[in-house]
Amino acid sequence: MSGKGKFGEFGGTFVSEILEASRAELEEGFFRLKKNKKFKKELAELLEKYGGRPTPLTYAENLSKKFGCKIYLKREDLLHSGAHKLNNCLGQALIAKYLGKKKLIAETGAGQHGVATAVVGAKLGLDVDVYMGKTDAERQKPNVFRMELCGAKVKIVESGSMTLKDAINEALRDWTATSKNTHYLLGSVLGPHPYPLMVAHFQSVIGKEAKKQIIKEEGRFPKAVIACVGGGSNAIGIFRQFLPEKNVELIGVEAAGLGISTGKHASRFSDKKLGRKGAMHGCFTYILQDKFGQIINTHSVAAGLDYCAVGPEHSMLRDLGRIKYAYATDKEALKAFQILSKEEGIIPALESAHAIAYALKYAKKCSPKDIILINLSGRGDKDLEMVMKEIRCKK
Repeated sequence: MSGKGKFGEFGGTFVSEILEASRAELEEGFFRLKKNKKFKKELAELLEKYGGRPTPLTYAENLSKKFGCKIYLKREDLLHSGAHKLNNCLGQALIAKYLGKKKLIAETGAGQHGVATAVVGAKLGLDVDVYMGKTDAERQKPNVFRMELCGAKVKIVESGSMTLKDAINEALRDWTATSKNTHYLLGSVLGPHPYPLMVAHFQSVIGKEAKKQIIKEEGRFPKAVIACVGGGSNAIGIFRQFLPEKNVELIGVEAAGLGISTGKHASRFSDKKLGRKGAMHGCFTYILQDKFGQIINTHSVAAGLDYCAVGPEHSMLRDLGRIKYAYATDKEALKAFQILSKEEGIIPALESAHAIAYALKYAKKCSPKDIILINLSGRGDKDLEMVMKEIRCKK
């Protein structure tokens, strides 16, 4: 990273003047508290005793035999609330409490970040409002109910494409009006400084554990580490610890939706025509936009990947060539969802299924001794209704 909140040319701070004081307060609070012994101890205890860390590393024996190499899964699906999102939510909510905030505002696509914010708000005694696009709310009804059960108010957004992009817009508008007493708990490595750094910091626990675990299991690093990429927090969480290991290939998997050529996807890097640099939601990064700078409506069967921008650190690492970015289509993700469920009895989130789908293709060029480590970012309970519909439609 170079400069304040910059990852090369990416990142930065693009916020209205009315939000600058709150953003600056958060920046100061984050950099101070992440070194504070009391804060660190309290967060570590919450992650362990409430969240269930460390999450295990699972050797997918049946999948490994079927595809001809050693496949391991980092089990963020086993974290409390069902996904990696809790790592960041606990960290940010604790900062908010230390700063004297009374309420959390969040956005959500797949619902996992909303659920994690809701459970953390309940645990720490903070009110919670979650913004969610109508399209996402309809395809993630179980998560909407889970948020409400935990005391959160789910605010349905009916503007634009009614997905994650629009939920973020509304959450930012709310924060602008209420920032004195609220904290905007952004869910991914996006937004103005310090959000990309802060979220990556709290998610880095994934990679720290995984690196130690794979050495304990195999005595060596994997050939490749693979993770799905929407905004990109689960991927940065596991990739960061392996960045210095030059022999480890790092692969982020975007959502190709109905196919790159159709334009109905959420692949910022793979679509050379529509994926361009620009500023959105507080930072400079790669965005799906037309030649006039108008945001393109995205599509993915996975609500959590259905987003037009990507985290600025990903943009830098992509341009540097350190991380390779690939993609999987809806069809490939649905197939991988079923394969992992059938072979290992592990039902993945549709977001994670994109990483599984690409990993199974990648395995074809591997030897029996090669190791693939996949970040299984979440569980698939939330997606069962949609998957049932998709499978039945194909029959």
